[in-house]
Amino acid sequence: MKYLLDTVVWLWSVSDFENIGATGQAVLADKEAEIFLSTASTWEIVIKAQIGKSKLPDLPPRYIPRRLAEQNIQALNINQIHALKVFELPLHHRDPFDRLIIAQALVEEMIVLTSDRDFEKYSVPVVWCGK
Repeated sequence: MKYLLDTVVWLWSVSDFENIGATGQAVLADKEAEIFLSTASTWEIVIKAQIGKSKLPDLPPRYIPRRLAEQNIQALNINQIHALKVFELPLHHRDPFDRLIIAQALVEEMIVLTSDRDFEKYSVPVVWCGK
């Protein structure tokens, strides 16, 4: 199975693992699962770090690639098809980063690990990671 992490789930996976529910923890621990983090999430984290809304233990250009490698999580780059798929999505969710993650999951046929109930309004399969 291929899974795409919502930004907050990845952040919890590196700092507050106990915030992730048992189902999400099981997916993250599954050595057979292919797990990805969108470049959109990386962009969102970098922006939040720059404006002081998010703190990481190291600078994002060092911390994010290192942690992804340690976790065996692959980066999912954004391509034209992903960006164009956003146009087809109803406006249930206004967050542009989340909308792009949803579009990527639909295009790439991935399951999203999320704690955001708005994702369930789309036709994308999700694994609920909240408690």
